[in-house]
Amino acid sequence: MKPLAYGSHGPRVQFLQLALNRSGNGPVNTDGQYGYRTAEAVRKFQRQAGIAADGVAGTRTHHALQPYYTGFTTHMIGRGDTLYSIARKYHTSLRAIETANPNARSAALHIGSLLTIPLSFPVVPTGIAWTSDVLDSVVKGLAARYPFLSTRTVGRSAMGKPLYAMTMGTGRRKVLYNATHHANEWITTPVLLRFVEDLASAFVRETTLHNIPAAEILSTAHFTLVPCVNPDGMDLVTGFLNDGPVYNRVQQIAANYPDIPFPDGWKANIHGVDLNLQYPAAWEQAREIKFAQGYVSPAPRDYVGTAPLTQTEARAMVRLTELVSPDRILAYHTQGEVIFPNFMDFDPPGSMSLAWRLSAASGYDVVETPPGSAYAGYKDWFIQTYNRPGYTIEAGLGVNPLPIEDFEGIYSRNLPILVLTATLDT
Repeated sequence: MKPLAYGSHGPRVQFLQLALNRSGNGPVNTDGQYGYRTAEAVRKFQRQAGIAADGVAGTRTHHALQPYYTGFTTHMIGRGDTLYSIARKYHTSLRAIETANPNARSAALHIGSLLTIPLSFPVVPTGIAWTSDVLDSVVKGLAARYPFLSTRTVGRSAMGKPLYAMTMGTGRRKVLYNATHHANEWITTPVLLRFVEDLASAFVRETTLHNIPAAEILSTAHFTLVPCVNPDGMDLVTGFLNDGPVYNRVQQIAANYPDIPFPDGWKANIHGVDLNLQYPAAWEQAREIKFAQGYVSPAPRDYVGTAPLTQTEARAMVRLTELVSPDRILAYHTQGEVIFPNFMDFDPPGSMSLAWRLSAASGYDVVETPPGSAYAGYKDWFIQTYNRPGYTIEAGLGVNPLPIEDFEGIYSRNLPILVLTATLDT
């Protein structure tokens, strides 16, 4: 992370403030403003960590704060250590350590070897703006806490950021969930990752999620989750990307469409191509509609590109989907609190009956996709290719980007959708 000091502001500062609070050196407001209280909290942490207490969060300070960004640390086993004594030292639980280190037993600890130590707070933050740095830290932290959760990179964004896929479960029903095709809909990324953490935690604790035993969920389904298809766009909207040559090019694109707020109105990837208009499912119809609306060149939204699958993020989603061949998919967006189950005249077996059951559980209406948005989306391509149930979930209501304060309400209404899509028979 970049050095941060008094007067800095933005999402990097929010993440720093969160880490300071997690480390016990707050409380500070996670408002993204590096003021007096934040500087004092940094100095307090620096003194505890043996770093020169200058109040500047530089490389050494960020490195020392790493456990509070990712939610875990490591411990070198010393003479006399037991798992119980280590858990007490780090104020965590014995179960958390045993989960993160499945081969470790107190009777067979080897002096000098390393243990992964999950800390006592949840990994997924739900009260700050998200960035690719937050995403990287959360994915790393969840993988460390839950070794049964497999994580891999399935592609790269236009700027080279990893596109993560996380898998868990041993069931026969394959489901693929994705979020943040659209940059200013980034609130859907923590929705998926909170679900991952809640499901993994419930499995370890042998409890339920949406009144279904977590063990039953994971023995019924095999989950593949892509929490962020468009990390570059997310960084732009949340202010993490705010200078440099790429930012200057994006500003030039935005200047051609002055009626769209910048950066809040940005939905596209960093090349100005709308990723959810990139799939080969009536792409020509989408082009005709969007060109008629005036989106004829790279734009903050609704530009379809020069052809289907010209953008690396969309190609990565197609490759992953072809590899997984899921039985069902969810594509997460925001605006409307509705479920879109259809594409043209395709009628996948069981699709509508499942959609109405998801509607009953969440309170979201089942509606037909509006004609202006009915083509070239990920859900459209999936239904056309596989003739299996696929849904666009429009979470939340208001003006994008939705405020993070809406998160808990959005998550509570979508938890049934996330669980039941994987577990219900049609």
